[in-house]
Amino acid sequence: MPYNCEAATLAAFVQQFAVSYVAKGYRFYVTGCVPARKEPADVDRKLIERYGVDVSMWARARRKRAGHASVQYLRHARFFVLIATHGQHPLFDAESNIRDIRKEPLKYGGYAVSFRHSTVTGRSHASVRIEREEYLRLKAYFLGLARHRSNETLAELFGSLPYEPYAPIRRQILTLLRAVNRERAASGFDAVPSACLRLRRRQVCVFDASARALEDVS
Repeated sequence: MPYNCEAATLAAFVQQFAVSYVAKGYRFYVTGCVPARKEPADVDRKLIERYGVDVSMWARARRKRAGHASVQYLRHARFFVLIATHGQHPLFDAESNIRDIRKEPLKYGGYAVSFRHSTVTGRSHASVRIEREEYLRLKAYFLGLARHRSNETLAELFGSLPYEPYAPIRRQILTLLRAVNRERAASGFDAVPSACLRLRRRQVCVFDASARALEDVS
């Protein structure tokens, strides 16, 4: 089977990166963009071959026992990321701008993906949230509409937010809704109900070509 690396949609990219890679021990990453003059598939093949990405799970297990890192490659549109576990690997020698997901979140498409320690559970885990600057823009937009739009319009806008509701994102959106409702209450308007929010994350098929076609159309 060929190595699957092209995420069908932005949501698929984030899910694969956070759930399948960051949550499973991959910590060190480098990002890039395919130049306009090049075909993404050609870049995929070059990087997969250069860093020995396309290996079996058994080969990865042997590498781990020998102290070598495993590397995964993922691309959405023209944006790509290589991410590695601890250990020795040519990636660390060849790439000068490798980042640690625990210290510097991956930011892409309005999302920020990191690996955090929870003071509540005492465990570390992958974390997906709306990137800070994106969230501040979103907050300014909604607060600007809070006193000037109907409940129905605001509810529709909240319900159509494109971010998959991972737990940190749910908290961000609920905080935003409360801020909007405080503005509305100050002007005597009814609150926007939380029932308009999409609070359950959808599992997506990461490498579904038909979903990619739908995203291209939209």
